[in-house]
Amino acid sequence: MNTIIDKVVVILGASSGIGEATVRLLAGKGAKLVIASRREEKLRELADSLEGCSIAYKTADVASYEEVKAVIDMAVELHGRVDVLYNNAGIMPTAPLIEGRRNEWRQLLDTNVMGVLNGISAVLPVMVEQQSGHIIATDSVLGHHVYENSTVYCGTKFAVRAIMEGLRQEHRMDNIKSTIISPGNVATDLYKSIQSESARQAELDFRKTIDPLTAEDIATAVAYAIETPDRMSVSEIMIRPTKQGI
Repeated sequence: MNTIIDKVVVILGASSGIGEATVRLLAGKGAKLVIASRREEKLRELADSLEGCSIAYKTADVASYEEVKAVIDMAVELHGRVDVLYNNAGIMPTAPLIEGRRNEWRQLLDTNVMGVLNGISAVLPVMVEQQSGHIIATDSVLGHHVYENSTVYCGTKFAVRAIMEGLRQEHRMDNIKSTIISPGNVATDLYKSIQSESARQAELDFRKTIDPLTAEDIATAVAYAIETPDRMSVSEIMIRPTKQGI
C-alpha cells in the first residue's frame, strides 16, 4: 500500500465542496498540497485553517491553460515534482436542449472538458520525465448514463471518461495512472451553477427523495485511489447514494 505522506498533490477546483473536503483529508494524511481555484479568498481561508500542513495556493481558472500551467510550475518549483494531479473543477448548468443555451454549453465545454485537458497537458511532461504520476478527474454517474434535460452536461462527462481512458492507454508504460471518480448526487453547492430555475428546483427536489452523498464521501475515494500500490491502477470509481436509481 502506498502512503500519502509527502506526496506532492495538485488539486484544481479546491476551494469548496469535493475539492475542499479532499484538501482537508489529504492534508491530514501528510500530503504536500498545491491548491487552486478562481476564488483567492476561499483558498486563503482554507490554507489558513490547515495550520502546520504543507499547503500552497494560487488562483487559476481551469479554462486557461496558462493559469493551470502556472500552478503546475509552482508545484515543481516548491517540491521538484508532481505525484498527483486532481482535476476537480466543474460546473453543472443543465436545461432542455430546446432552450438553446449556447453560452452555457460553451462554458460547460471550457470548464468540464478543456479544464481537464489543460490539466493533463500542463502536468504530463513533468510526469513523463519522472516516469511516474497519477492523474485523477471528477467525472459523474452522468458520464456513464444520459439523463434528460442534462444532455450537454452528460456529454462533457462522457468526454472526460474517454479522455482519461485514452490517457491511461497512451501513458501506462510511463507508469502514469489515470482514475475517474464518478459520483452520483452529492450535497454540494454545484447546483448553484444551474441557471434554469426549473432545473435547479428539480435538482433540489431530487435530493429530498434520497440521502445524498457528502463531499467527504468522495474525498475518501480519491484518497483510496492515491494509496493503491504503484502496480495497481484504479481506472474508475462510481459512487452512488444507496437510494439513487440512475
